[in-house]
Amino acid sequence: MIHSNITIFHPAVFVLLGIPGLEAYHTWLSVPLSLMYVTAVFGNSILIVVIITERNLHEPMYFFLSMLAITDILLSTTTVPKALAIFWLHAHNIAFDACVTQVFFVHTMFVGESAILLAMAFDRFVAICAPLRYTTVLTWRMVVRIALAIVIRSICIIFPVIFLLKRLPFCGTNIVPHSYCEHIGVARLACADITVNIWYGFSVPIVMVITDVILIAVSYSLILRAVFRLPSQDARHKALSTCGSHLCVILMFYVPSFFTLLTHRFGRNIPRHVHILLANLYVVVPPMLNPIVYGVKTKQIREGVVHWFLDIKTQCCSSPLG
Repeated sequence: MIHSNITIFHPAVFVLLGIPGLEAYHTWLSVPLSLMYVTAVFGNSILIVVIITERNLHEPMYFFLSMLAITDILLSTTTVPKALAIFWLHAHNIAFDACVTQVFFVHTMFVGESAILLAMAFDRFVAICAPLRYTTVLTWRMVVRIALAIVIRSICIIFPVIFLLKRLPFCGTNIVPHSYCEHIGVARLACADITVNIWYGFSVPIVMVITDVILIAVSYSLILRAVFRLPSQDARHKALSTCGSHLCVILMFYVPSFFTLLTHRFGRNIPRHVHILLANLYVVVPPMLNPIVYGVKTKQIREGVVHWFLDIKTQCCSSPLG
């Protein structure tokens, strides 16, 4: 009988290189990255505050939108500050447990955002295809259950990744050619078979996301069929306008994610720094654009933002120091 003598060894720290091949441009790259990050956090924070404070926005659609905004803030905050620390302060080291934690949050937010977009598609499906049953189907009890299901599903899908990484021995290099830790990138540094990591890392989350995409596509095919059966053009335009912002957000989320996935799998001739640059843009560009899209295309949110700023101005002018 052959006994394995492999000892599970975890390095104290990993070394994140940032964007290999573009080290000379790290400072320049940090400027747009930091501006996009600040815009993303500021825009999504305003969106959350407006949805909470404006009573006419206390509807299931805007509840899911606030969940999307929270997810966007967490996704960008999990990755961008560390990347900026690398670019500005040359703080390349990250503790092993912190790296695993970053892996968990990055992938959990990705799967969670996909589920939130599915919930928003379901909301639009009920609102357009069964408007008379909207308040009976999407009760607040049901909305809370959907929100809990999204959180639990996201955690349960990604939680095994922690154990898949912690079971691996790392007896070689501890240098991660990336600006943040991601599952397969860290697993490839192990001196052991990572077949399980590869299969789980690519199959389970991707299958769940593809399932979400299929269900969203089915929802919108039924929505479009219902819209084009409406008698008047104004009714069709109004129904489509309520879905326009959501469709834009869906495209901004799924198109870059599948493009990044396909380039990782099949783009062998694409330089590594292009992959990593796209990965950095992916965690900050959609979170930055989502509140802008909803602010521009959704009248209720636009009016809510204006009303909120006017309230702040009124309070500042009426204060004794004003």
